Amino acid sequence: MQIQYKFTAVLFLFLALAVSGYAQQTKHHKAILDALNTDVRGKGEVTVYEDESIREVLGRPMAPPRKVYSSRDGAEQYVRMRGFKIQAFAGNNQRTSKNEAYYKQQLINGSFPELETVVLFDSPFWRLRVGNFRSRDEANAVMHEMQRKLPAFGKEMYIVVDEVKIPVQGE
Repeated sequence: MQIQYKFTAVLFLFLALAVSGYAQQTKHHKAILDALNTDVRGKGEVTVYEDESIREVLGRPMAPPRKVYSSRDGAEQYVRMRGFKIQAFAGNNQRTSKNEAYYKQQLINGSFPELETVVLFDSPFWRLRVGNFRSRDEANAVMHEMQRKLPAFGKEMYIVVDEVKIPVQGE
């Protein structure tokens, strides 16, 4: 009896994985089990009986919808999510770090006006973070370009995980 239960669980898992790949390929928004129950010549025959509660769960997005924010002037809408930024400066010298962070921010804004820069203070550290990137590769490419244009920053820059703002139309 227990072997039959394990076999059924494994079969259900296999079908769920197979169906999820198949469902992503279909152009129509059919329910997953409806697609399995559809006769396709030469593909074999599958009949799946399901409980109504399962039908309600399958095919529903798993992640909750993200809250959409607007810029102060209302011109841009974005979502906040986990992503990557370039840390261009970090210092804890009470006398010089604040001025250095803002000075480097001006240099970056002059060379890369399309990138957002943020100076952060988390006692005792002043940090300068640059950009809003979905992937580490995207951040890495921009960081190498920054190192090429601003060689004085050089090895001080590195990529950090942070909350980023991604424009809605780019999502």
